[in-house]
Amino acid sequence: MALTLILMVVGKTPLYSTAIVGATLAALVFGIPVTSDGDVTTIKTLVIGGLNPVIADMAGVLIFIGAMEHTGYLRILVNAIIRQGSKLGGGPGVAASGGIAAGLIGAFTGFTQPAITAVVTGPASVKLGVSPDKSAGTHAHAGHLGNFAGFTHPTLLAVIATTGITFGWINAIGLATALTIFGVSFARMRADVKKSEKLSAADAREALSDFQRADGEPRVWWVLLPFALLVVGFAMGYPVFAVGFVVSVIVMAMARVNPMAAERSMLESVQRVAVPLIATIGFLYMSGVIASIGITDLLGGWFEPLIDAAPIITLVLVSAVAGLLTQSNSASAAIILPMLTIVVAQGDVNPLAAAVAAAGPTSIMQYFLTGGPVAALATTIPVVPGSELKSANRFQRPSQLAGLVFVAAVAVILGGF
Repeated sequence: MALTLILMVVGKTPLYSTAIVGATLAALVFGIPVTSDGDVTTIKTLVIGGLNPVIADMAGVLIFIGAMEHTGYLRILVNAIIRQGSKLGGGPGVAASGGIAAGLIGAFTGFTQPAITAVVTGPASVKLGVSPDKSAGTHAHAGHLGNFAGFTHPTLLAVIATTGITFGWINAIGLATALTIFGVSFARMRADVKKSEKLSAADAREALSDFQRADGEPRVWWVLLPFALLVVGFAMGYPVFAVGFVVSVIVMAMARVNPMAAERSMLESVQRVAVPLIATIGFLYMSGVIASIGITDLLGGWFEPLIDAAPIITLVLVSAVAGLLTQSNSASAAIILPMLTIVVAQGDVNPLAAAVAAAGPTSIMQYFLTGGPVAALATTIPVVPGSELKSANRFQRPSQLAGLVFVAAVAVILGGF
């Protein structure tokens, strides 16, 4: 399993094949059977476990994107974001603002889907001189904001419950951490665009000319209504696929378009789920193998003796390693929560500091190895033309490490070592 992870980090082998083949070999060596009649873990059950419900969620969001694209509403809304982002810093500002917008939606809904804005802001930022890989990588930072600054992720909720804190400061620190990551990527893209000098000032104005408000088009507040309905539906706990479909029908009615043509656009949009489908199944299958062969329990045993000496630093390390290896903020909870419980039981540790140390690093490092197995970089690549997953992920990593240093420093400042 270690060799598999090393090969994936180096990036010299096919990413998905390495994850699936390496995880399968690790499972077979450990003794996990391919199939079995009994109620035991098998390779078959691990593969089925990779069929995460988020795949249906992706389809629901993509249906909604298809309807918004067909009616022109998505273009109107994102054009407004592009105009504001370009004022911050041209193409890099467009990419960063698109990712932040997706992250804010995810923070309230528990479902962060960067493709919902990247479908338009990605190509726009590329047109303004940003590398496709860097644009895709920056958009996919949305998950950091949605997971750590949000209000619904189960791992964050469990951490809050364990430490006895409330929403508020933990969310503000999560937002600051995500903005740090976005800020570092923005600065790196900005330096790259200035260095390459791909566009003159006149060319930049020409690139943005397509995003100015046209006469007679609906106001931004009108096209924001479907997004508001989408967020409300998510927040109320309705199935994402159903909400996406129902709101898509509402969009058809608002725009008074041909429903036959709109449905075709909706279905064509779902074709974008092909790459995320393979990524989700493969990476979650690997995460299941990692847990089944005992690596998570092994890590727990290694770090427990350090808690007495440096509880906050230990939580930061455990959280970071858990996120790195499981590639899942949810799966990391099995490692993090036992350690957090021990730290809280000591009674002399700042609860907010412990919560930040437990919840923050895993929300960052789950994306470090592959860009994230669920609703992350793999879903952004298909909508940013010219981007490639491994290169985009390599661009993300320095920014993610900056975010890790930031959240570790905040935890230490609040609660000591």
